[in-house]
Amino acid sequence: MRARKRFGQHFLVDEQVLDAIARSIAPRSGDRMLEIGPGRGALTQLLCGELETLHAVELDRDLIASLERRFANLRLTEGDILAVDLDTTLVDGEWRLVGNLPYNLSSPLLLKLADYSTQVRDMHFMLQKEMAERLAASPGSKAWGRLSVMLQLNWHIESLFDVEPSAFNPPPKVMSQVVRMTPLAQPIPVKSKDELRRVVAAAFGQRRKTLNNSLRAYEFDFSAFGLEGRQRAEQLSVEQFVALANHSFENPTASVQQSS
Repeated sequence: MRARKRFGQHFLVDEQVLDAIARSIAPRSGDRMLEIGPGRGALTQLLCGELETLHAVELDRDLIASLERRFANLRLTEGDILAVDLDTTLVDGEWRLVGNLPYNLSSPLLLKLADYSTQVRDMHFMLQKEMAERLAASPGSKAWGRLSVMLQLNWHIESLFDVEPSAFNPPPKVMSQVVRMTPLAQPIPVKSKDELRRVVAAAFGQRRKTLNNSLRAYEFDFSAFGLEGRQRAEQLSVEQFVALANHSFENPTASVQQSS
């Protein structure tokens, strides 16, 4: 099957890289595992060889028949992972998620998965390296941003290894990286994730602006949080963003001002 550009397909074909990913995942027979976008089944084959059952979601219907013929223990769902109801999918135990994520869907998909830390034991994903660096970034770095904050609220993110474009068919124009994501033992308590999303989106909406400008609608007293209004969003930690969002949630006047 030829890769389809509209699906963002770049099939992983390098056997050494595939083996390295499988070793990093270390599947065990009874694991509840969901593969996102099995594609031609290169990683699927290694996982199915170790698992009693592998669940998968695949958007490209032309690949599904071949996958179902090849793997008797594959339970395949046709559809867009962004539209799948994960509340009913990720039940009955700790799930493990794996996949070579399409670069054009990585950000919205990761934001969707961010809220499932209580149902998921770990996640192993192939991502565009730039995206992976954003996930694992630290405050004060250029890569630190909205995605970093929202993912690190509940997850520890570990960069495992880089993957060259030549490992794919067709090769992408960028480097890739495999990451492991595991739930934090003690997630950072937040009163409203919706409010946190709003505060973080406003702060990073115009990165060059100071907090005094980007969060002007909230009328925060930044000194009460140990911050200065002349700081920029990339200098704030997850905990500091949560403190601001919690205050805004408990004092809804700021939210009303922003929405107006």
